[in-house]
Order: sequence, then structure tokens, then C-alpha cells
Amino acid sequence: MATSRRVSRVAELIKREVSQMLLNGIKDDRVGSGMVSVTDVDVSGDLQHAKIYVSIYGTEEAKAETMAGLKSATGYVRSELGARVRLRRTPEVIFIEDRSIERGTKILSLLNKLQYERSPETPDNKEDIGAEEDW
Repeated sequence: MATSRRVSRVAELIKREVSQMLLNGIKDDRVGSGMVSVTDVDVSGDLQHAKIYVSIYGTEEAKAETMAGLKSATGYVRSELGARVRLRRTPEVIFIEDRSIERGTKILSLLNKLQYERSPETPDNKEDIGAEEDW
């Protein structure tokens, strides 16, 4: 078992390298159909498995196409990680779509809508709040 510090360092290294691969290395056109970013990497304690969470911006069709492209590029990503990262064994790679950013945006928009609906209407003749008062 690796220490938690080593696991987190390996996860950050994998995140950085996979992000670089998404920019330059993966030639599959399906991966380029949606804007993809690596949000998190979860590495097992024995460094044998890595779950790579990706956020994809685009339509549902583009997301499905991008995930299919990433799943087909899993072997390439693993072999490139083996060449770039010095580990005894290269971890098995699994891509998982991360929808947390979408959920967060939806919740923020709902909160903003509620705040707008609850705020009292301001009359047009209301005095300026920052105006100086005569004493």
C-alpha cells in the first residue's frame, strides 16, 4: 500500500498528463466534439486503478460521442501514462463523466431565480441610498 501522500501525488501527476493528452495526444475526432476537461483523478491505494473524472461541455449527443471516444482511447492513454509516469505498474484507466459542474450551475441559477422573485420591487421614486443627509 502506498501512503496517502504518494497516492495524491500520483493522482495529480496522472491528471496533468491526461490533460496534456487531451490537448495534444488523442487523435480521435470524437474526443474533440465536446470541450473536455479533467476534473479529478481517484487512484486506488495500491496504485493499480485510476478513475479519471472528465467534464464535457456540449450537447448530450456530443457528450455521448466524446465518452465513446475516450473509452476507445483507454489503451492509448494507459500506454502513454506508462511512458510518461515512472511507476512499477501502470494503473488501469477508467473514464467517468463528471456532471457536478452542471448540477452546481443549475442550483446556482435556481437560487438566483428565487432571490430575484423574493426581492421586493423597488419604486422608481426611491431616494439614493448613498446620498449624504443634511444634519
